[in-house]
Amino acid sequence: MLTISLCMIVKNEEKVLARCLDSMNEIADEIIIVDTGSEDRTKEIAKRYTDKIYDFEWIDDFAAARNFAFNKASMEYILWTDADDMLLEKDRQKFLQLKEALSPTIDCVTMNINLTFDQYGKVTHSIRSNRLVKRSCNFKWVGPVHEYLEMGGTIYNSDIGVTHKRVHHDVNRNIRIYEQRLKNNESFSSRDLYYYANELLDHQRHQEAAEYYNKFLDTGKGWFEDNVAACGKLADIHIILNNWDDAMKHNLQSFKYDVPRAEACCRMGFLFLNKNMFKQAAFWYKVATLLEKPTENMGLTNSACWTWLPHLQLCLCYDRLGLHQLAYEHNEIARLYIPDDQRVLYNKQYFEETLKIKNSTDQ
Repeated sequence: MLTISLCMIVKNEEKVLARCLDSMNEIADEIIIVDTGSEDRTKEIAKRYTDKIYDFEWIDDFAAARNFAFNKASMEYILWTDADDMLLEKDRQKFLQLKEALSPTIDCVTMNINLTFDQYGKVTHSIRSNRLVKRSCNFKWVGPVHEYLEMGGTIYNSDIGVTHKRVHHDVNRNIRIYEQRLKNNESFSSRDLYYYANELLDHQRHQEAAEYYNKFLDTGKGWFEDNVAACGKLADIHIILNNWDDAMKHNLQSFKYDVPRAEACCRMGFLFLNKNMFKQAAFWYKVATLLEKPTENMGLTNSACWTWLPHLQLCLCYDRLGLHQLAYEHNEIARLYIPDDQRVLYNKQYFEETLKIKNSTDQ
């Protein structure tokens, strides 16, 4: 059985730290806590789980803090997590099985980070991330903000899900770091440009965000998943700004970097639907239903676009086109995914009554 060092950097995490560490029971053989300046009970709580607690002077550099934590690890593998992450019991059991069976030839294990959930507890947005790495590989973190683990070797894509349940967050922290770097005339990598654009978008600074997404794409050096995402976010910005032609242009641009994703197809359907072009909208929503969801996609995934959303929208399109039987069939497919949704229940009643009247008239 492999041994694992759990490495965390924390600050003012008294509300979530115990929840996270409790979920790691029997997984971590060693817990490394690096505190970057807590003013609450974070370190007091951490002491219940480990005596390996270290202070790190915050220098606006997440990679530096994470590398400091990794350097304290002594087990075969290093697991990193944030305090507002946790393992649900089913995923904890999967992790324990992985710990028993993982081949020592594996250098890195990826896991799904589940970010948001619907009212049924199903994952709506997720992203795949490198989470467990072999210590002897000496992988390093890069980037002061939105840091990433620079790594290679043999990778295993697991089906373990890490549940991200944010309780609090300094919404201005990351953008402050980026803008201080700009004031210092620091050069931005293509990745910096992309993540700074994300921060600008989160702060609803849409024109600036669009400018930096375009700067990022113009470098030609972006990771293809970030390229796809940037095109989608540019399209969404132009929808907000009522620039519908530009929204369509950028959405189509995403096809340059990879085969069409369900997210882009649903967005294309929405763009046509906005113009009451129901036949064209139905085409793109139909394409979305035919795509096979990639199992190893490392980018952000909107599960609705791969499941119920295109069917619900096809229901609307076919209804407007007078194809009520087809509309009913797609509503029923959507109902398989979201059985208690008020929209699908209303549609079910409406189409059953409509088709009953139509059938009796035909007879």
